[in-house]
Parts: sequence; C-alpha cells; structure tokens
Amino acid sequence: MKPLQELVRPNIWALSPYSSARDEYSGHDAHVFLDANENPYNGPLNRYPDPLQRELKALISKNKEVPESHIFLGNGSDEAIDLVYRCFTRPGIDNVVAIEPTYGMYRVCADINDVEYRPVLLDDHFQMSAAKMLEACDRYTKVIWICSPNNPSGNLIDPDEVEMVIEGFEGIVVVDEAYSDFAPGKPFRTKLRHHPNLIVLNTMSKAWGCAAIRLGMAFASAEIIGLFNKVKYPYNVNALTQERALEMMQSPYEVEKWVKLLLQERIRVMESFSILPICQKVYPTDANFFLARMTDAPAIYDYLMREGIIVRNRSRVTLCDNCLRVTIGTKTENSQLLAALRKY
Repeated sequence: MKPLQELVRPNIWALSPYSSARDEYSGHDAHVFLDANENPYNGPLNRYPDPLQRELKALISKNKEVPESHIFLGNGSDEAIDLVYRCFTRPGIDNVVAIEPTYGMYRVCADINDVEYRPVLLDDHFQMSAAKMLEACDRYTKVIWICSPNNPSGNLIDPDEVEMVIEGFEGIVVVDEAYSDFAPGKPFRTKLRHHPNLIVLNTMSKAWGCAAIRLGMAFASAEIIGLFNKVKYPYNVNALTQERALEMMQSPYEVEKWVKLLLQERIRVMESFSILPICQKVYPTDANFFLARMTDAPAIYDYLMREGIIVRNRSRVTLCDNCLRVTIGTKTENSQLLAALRKY
C-alpha cells in the first residue's frame, strides 16, 4: 500500500473539520447544556445526537468483533461509498475499478464525483479474475470495488481472488459485505489488521431487518476511519436511528433465527423455480436473494406486477439478460410468488 497521505485528496488531508458543540465538551460530565443553541423544551428530541455514536459503536464492536476505533457509522452504506470518493479520488483526474455487474451505487457515486469508472467483466459464473482487475488499474486508480456476496448475482466472490487484489493493489480496496450474514466463511472485516488498505462495508438493512432506519457501517484502519469522521456531516446518524439500532443490537439471537428461516426458504424457493417451465436457470447464491434466467423476464415481471407481486427485472444489466432477481420473503409471500408463476 502507498502511504495514506499519497492516496488521500490533498485538500482532505489538510482539512480542518467542523467542530460541533458536542465534540468540544466530550469526556466531561454535564447536566446543563447551553452550548448548541438547542430549544430547552421537547426532550429528548431537542438535543443533538452523539456525532460519533459511541454507545452504538460499543455494541457493534462486540457483535462484529471489530475495535470501536475501526468503525464508521453512516446514513446507509451509501454514505460510506460516497465518502470513499470524496476522501480518495480527485474529480476529473483519478479513476476506480469495479467488478461488473455489481451494485449500481459505485458507478452513480463515481459519476456524481466526476471520477472515471472502469468496470471489469465477471466470467459466466459471476466470478472475478484478480489479474484482470489489476490489469485495469493505472497510476491514477485509487479504489477497487468488490461486492461479495455480489449484487445482483448473489454469489460470494472467490476469497483467494479478493486476497490477490488486496495484496496486489497499492490503493484502497473496498469489499462490500452487505449480505455476508447469509454467507458461509469468515467475512473480510476479520482481516483488517493484515490489510491497511482494506475497507469493509456492512449494513443493518439486510439480515438485521432495519432498512428503514438507514444505518450503514464501514470497517477500516483507525486512520481511514479518522478521515471519514473528518469529512462526514457532523450529526450524520440521527438520534432515532441510533436508538432503534441499540435496541436491535440487544437481539442478535432473533436475527440469527431470521437468517436461518430465510436460508431454509431460499432452498425451497430455488428448487421450485428450477422446475418451472418458464425458468431456464437458477444461479447459485450466498445471499437472501437469487438470480434466475427466465424464458421472457420482462413479460413475466409485468405479469407478476399485475398480480401484485414485485420482483426485480435485471434484464438490462450486463450478463443478466432475461434474468429476474428474487428476494426471499416469508413462507406465505414465497408461496404466493410460486403459485402465480405456476399459473403463468
């Protein structure tokens, strides 16, 4: 890895961050707050939230087995994705490399930040070649994006290939593990101490069933987390989100139960899909969804929509011609989907 200062935008490295009222008194006991121009009435909603979410990070640290100083919390994973661009890429100069197909926000944030986006095609099994990823890089490549399990394909990217990219690249490698709770094997966040150029993303939206509260996580070295905290908006995670996340973190066994049920249903639904006359192929998955190649995905999508059942038509995505992406729901929801398809 290059020295971090060589990877960070010069203006970001030199940035003096905004200092909020809650930052300045940190570490002291207080019971009268006359510093932040808050309304003294309508507690507790009248007070600004902890800008560094310390209490929540302490619980996440135990659950994810990552030190608190290596955790960033944001408004969904998308905030962390955008921060990667804002911290490490210079608009109109630098570029990033990503697997293709993959989660669309990597490209959207590149376009917003005026950064060249270089997609590298996966093979027919939706697997990555580390050699091809590294070949796509040049001296202006600052970041490589790898989503594993990948979206929309659902499969884990070969961890050996991911390791080769991390070890062979001098810049930042982001491994997005939004769906890792549904997948076998050790997540890459457990390897942070071996890879100072690694950023691992995670979220409360999937296994934790909290998409509505918009809480994303990034795990990285303390130095990279420090950069994120310097650039983020002062109160980026609101008090209601922190409160609900704290409640959820008290129920990890409930989440484990949900994951177990979803994995059982995934087997049933995929097996049922595989024998449908209108289904040509069901791709292997390590997520809470799967990709299926259909005889006429757009027509089947429209039919299901008329039946009040919404899946995702991925036909316009690279390598996903005539494919539907199906999220695993409750047993009742899945049965309704299968019944509708049998009548198609």
